[in-house]
Amino acid sequence: MDREKAIGEKPVIEIENVSFAYDGALALEQVNFTVYERDFLSIVGPNAGGKTTLLKLILGLLQPRQGNIRVFGTSPEKARSRIGYMPQRTTLDPLFPVSVMDVVLMGRLGHGTRLGFYSRVDRLKAREALQRVEMDDFRNRPFSSLSGGQSQRVLIARALAVEPAMLLLDEPTANVDVAVENEFYELLKKLNDTMTIVLVTHDLGFASHYVTHVACVNRKLLAHPTCEISGEMINALYGSQVHMIRHDEIQGREDRHD
Repeated sequence: MDREKAIGEKPVIEIENVSFAYDGALALEQVNFTVYERDFLSIVGPNAGGKTTLLKLILGLLQPRQGNIRVFGTSPEKARSRIGYMPQRTTLDPLFPVSVMDVVLMGRLGHGTRLGFYSRVDRLKAREALQRVEMDDFRNRPFSSLSGGQSQRVLIARALAVEPAMLLLDEPTANVDVAVENEFYELLKKLNDTMTIVLVTHDLGFASHYVTHVACVNRKLLAHPTCEISGEMINALYGSQVHMIRHDEIQGREDRHD
């Protein structure tokens, strides 16, 4: 994306001519783009189009077949400690007696903390993260007792406990209703005041309403400011007719039928 259209001046993610293949099958091909400080980027595209693969490359969990990736001016592996990551699926056994605080403290693992032993600083950072997502009053409750929206906020707090400069989120609003989704994106909008946010989503309506840029990924990548996204672009990306419906329109219809 163009430098003059970015929110900040410093590049946070720089991807140059990156390709990646699984067992010889190309998942990403000749990807080029830059994300700047305090950008709010949505990555959209069809299933198996390469969205999650792109996030894993940024995290250094995968290595490109060709090309270069720099995150905060260094390698993805070295930059990983500055990234808060919320994976696509978080599986926690509902019968396992883990509290909200326990879940958030998991974000502190790997920060000099020995497994099972958290310092006073770890607990302080976990409390601060819970306060940022307005869930500190729930810290002693069983995680399994939370609603879908509350669970999502706690998982964001776990990512924030890292004290990140950037959040990467993979399908963070899957399986939640419209009202919860709206609250969640409002929270991300507030967090975006102080950090870069990159999220994978299928929800084009919310992408157009909240984010500053959209990266359309289907093996190749095209990045646009949100205002430039059109139905024709999306149809070309998905290979079929896709209708973009803004969620404020949906809410308006629901209000009229109450």
